This record gives sequence, structure tokens and C-alpha cells, in this order.
Amino acid sequence: RTSNSIDFEFKFPKYDVYVPLNAELFEWVVENLCKNSIDAINGKNGKIVIEIIDNIQIVYIDITDNGRGIPKSKYNEVFKPGYTTKERGWGLGLSLSKRIVEDYHGGKIFIHNSEIGKGTTIRIVLKKFFRK
Repeated sequence: RTSNSIDFEFKFPKYDVYVPLNAELFEWVVENLCKNSIDAINGKNGKIVIEIIDNIQIVYIDITDNGRGIPKSKYNEVFKPGYTTKERGWGLGLSLSKRIVEDYHGGKIFIHNSEIGKGTTIRIVLKKFFRK
């Protein structure tokens, strides 16, 4: 449900990576992060990259956009309830995402990198599930 001006790129391992998670809740988190990226791109030609990085016992999920970026001074603030840069909205998306990732799944979510005018990478870190 995005415009044709947004391109998505997916970078996934060529093998299965298992992470214990609630699929519906986690799907909502990824959708919310993508919606925020689309808003940050603000109607221009944009790109969102979703990358899964397998790192032995943990998995990184990076969502990167080429939107307006976030100042370093706001890195922690954006995850607080009520924080928003939009005219409409309650400012609950990132705070709910943080609760779902950290409290429900035992992971971490944070701004991995951001440059004003160049874009932002949000990183999710989850423990892997090892099959016996």
C-alpha cells in the first residue's frame, strides 16, 4: 500500500534463520517502521531496505530509508509515548514497537544510524532459536 515512488529492497540470508516470535505482533512492528520510513521520505522517490543479518546467536533486522533523518539528540526520545513529528497521530507507533520487541520478544530496538537529509536505519536485535 505504498506509492510507486517507493522502492523496497530485501536482503535476506539464503537459508532459514529461526527466531522465536509472535508473527502477528512482529508483522505490525515491521509495518509500522515501514510506514514511518515512508512518512520520512515525504513523497519523493524513496527506497526502503529491509535486511536480515545472521550473527551466530543473534539476528539483526535493519530497516533503512533515505528519508529526512533523525537528529542524534532525538535518538531515545522517538521511542517515548507521545513523541511525533506528524500533524496527525498519537505518537505511539515507535513506543509500541519498542514494547513488542523488548518486553514481549526480549530483543532490542534502536536507531542504529541516521543522517539529516540522508536517512535512518532502525535496528532490531533478537536472539536466535536453535532447532535440535
